[in-house]
Amino acid sequence: MLTRFNLKPNVFVKNLCVHLGRAGRAAGALVPLPYNRFMATELPVLQASDVPPPLDPELIKELSVEIRELAAERNAIILAHNYELPEVQDVADYIGDSLGLSREAEKADAEVVEFCGVHFMAETASILSPEKRVLIPDLGAGCSLSDSITADQLREWKAKFPGAMVVMYVNTSAEVKAETDYCCTSSNAIKVVQHIWAEHGEDTEILFGPDMWLGAFVERATGLKDDPERAARFHVWDGECHVHAGIRPDDIARTRAENPEAEFLIHPECGCSTQAMEYVANGDIDPEGVHMLSTSGMIEHVRENPEGEYIVATENGMLYPMRQAVPGAKLIEANRMAYCKFMKMITLPKLRDSLRDMKFEVKVDEALAEKARLPIERMVSIG
Repeated sequence: MLTRFNLKPNVFVKNLCVHLGRAGRAAGALVPLPYNRFMATELPVLQASDVPPPLDPELIKELSVEIRELAAERNAIILAHNYELPEVQDVADYIGDSLGLSREAEKADAEVVEFCGVHFMAETASILSPEKRVLIPDLGAGCSLSDSITADQLREWKAKFPGAMVVMYVNTSAEVKAETDYCCTSSNAIKVVQHIWAEHGEDTEILFGPDMWLGAFVERATGLKDDPERAARFHVWDGECHVHAGIRPDDIARTRAENPEAEFLIHPECGCSTQAMEYVANGDIDPEGVHMLSTSGMIEHVRENPEGEYIVATENGMLYPMRQAVPGAKLIEANRMAYCKFMKMITLPKLRDSLRDMKFEVKVDEALAEKARLPIERMVSIG
């Protein structure tokens, strides 16, 4: 069993009484919070006001032309995450996951990087491309997972386990990365943990965070679940992405019943990932039909099997680039409410204004960036 690090009750007292429950979070339900569980931050609930009104098609065309002209004038590269609005993806130079986009920024012969994503992603681009000016269309575009752990909380956690190796998901702030030994992504988390055991010994104590569902996935995939002694040295932070945590086992059961021939493409951050693996273990689902994949891995898998039927368990913006890449595939949302309000804060008018006025720069302090770059480079060297 994974060791969970629970925050002190005064960290977020409000959550002592009610918590945005994982089973009903997408619908905004409140359920009791177990007495021994505390979250670092309140997780957001989707409201009607969080959904940006659709733009007129003619306005989209006008803004898109203006944005591309501004990008040329500014010698700017426009990067868009897979979860962004379709019209934002359409105007971008590159579409992809957070780390892949930052590496594109690093390679690009551009003076300006306009990052259509959330704040930690723009920070990562600044860390890897300190000579470039990194902009974001809305500085308020945050991330519930990134906000679930702070540098102070990580330092406190490290103090409880001196000598432990720290593995943090790349979906964290620059300050947290600077306190980290290795970063990881959803696609290489297992490989990073195995690398640490190979380099530092199988008894190495590891602090893994901040996503507890990704941590549970790593535990199962590496066999820790069946080795209580080693599992006791693998500690997982109790954080999560509010969107992925809202995709629950009930969603898997429902969509499996409605689409018995479909394969499951599941992001490891999802709250349903453990349940899906239980189905596999019990023989209810063919293991060949369940794939734990990063967003880029989902597109690659569907490209290799373009005539298939897939239940996609991640933020629903992901279905747009998948449909663009493979129009013939049948794609089914695991949960129609899997919608990131932060990603959707990025709109064409905000993107145009940011490029036009060269505003909303994200710049990581040089000394901090140097510390934060090391765990990223270690991760990249592992592959």
